[in-house]
Amino acid sequence: MTEKKTDAVIAPGQDAPIDGGPLLIAYDGSEPAREAIDFAASFFPRREAVVLTVAAAVTVGEAYAETFGVVQGYEELNESLAQDRAAEGAERARRCGLIAKGRGEIAVPTWQGILDIAAEIGASVIVMGARGRSGARELLEGSVSHDVVKHAHRPVMIVPPRRR
Repeated sequence: MTEKKTDAVIAPGQDAPIDGGPLLIAYDGSEPAREAIDFAASFFPRREAVVLTVAAAVTVGEAYAETFGVVQGYEELNESLAQDRAAEGAERARRCGLIAKGRGEIAVPTWQGILDIAAEIGASVIVMGARGRSGARELLEGSVSHDVVKHAHRPVMIVPPRRR
């Protein structure tokens, strides 16, 4: 069986074919993110993948530190850490059999950064883990995976946490 390969770029708001582009795997270093890589590799063996870590430019605490002149340069530090984490995820993906490269980005909100990169690379599917939050905790803390699903114009695969 031959694999069909296209170079089609999917415009924002346009649906993406599941076999048309690389996988985009959202990776934050957590156990659910690692499980998402493992599942993606078993479900889409030997596929091209971009393992993406999206970080905030500056956290609330970092913004206070910069405002009062305590420390500067958090945006560069956060981008570097995102790139390191993405490289870690890409290495795991390669060990699982994917043709993977890492990519670290800065974006707020995180879900928008994921969707922007998915559109840029023409991702066929976005794969991400879920932390398994529910009820009040999800309302208070939010859910990147829910926001991605809500706003995506391409398939999204959410890998639920394993039952312990």
